[in-house]
Amino acid sequence: LRTAAIRLAVAVAMASQRAVAHCEEAAVMIDDFTFQPAQLTVKAGTTVTWKNRDDIPHTVVSAGKFRSKPLDTDNIYSFTFTSAGDYKYFCSLHPHMVGMIKVE
Repeated sequence: LRTAAIRLAVAVAMASQRAVAHCEEAAVMIDDFTFQPAQLTVKAGTTVTWKNRDDIPHTVVSAGKFRSKPLDTDNIYSFTFTSAGDYKYFCSLHPHMVGMIKVE
């Protein structure tokens, strides 16, 4: 009985890892001092990757949620959204640059 319980626990853990491995992916480009698209709607479990296409550094910051280091040209930052909600974010170096990730 104990061996069966251990096997079941291992099977559940492996299935959970497989589910995580098949997460969706989405991208936001940083270009001309804007986030493109400015608003993105994704499902929970999606990894969003921001890529800086400008020739100066930018950051991606959502207060209390996530914060990138300064991204130079062609650098990327990724964050996996595990909970539903609206995630407003901005560039801490250029606060007029704002965006929104809506997680369903």
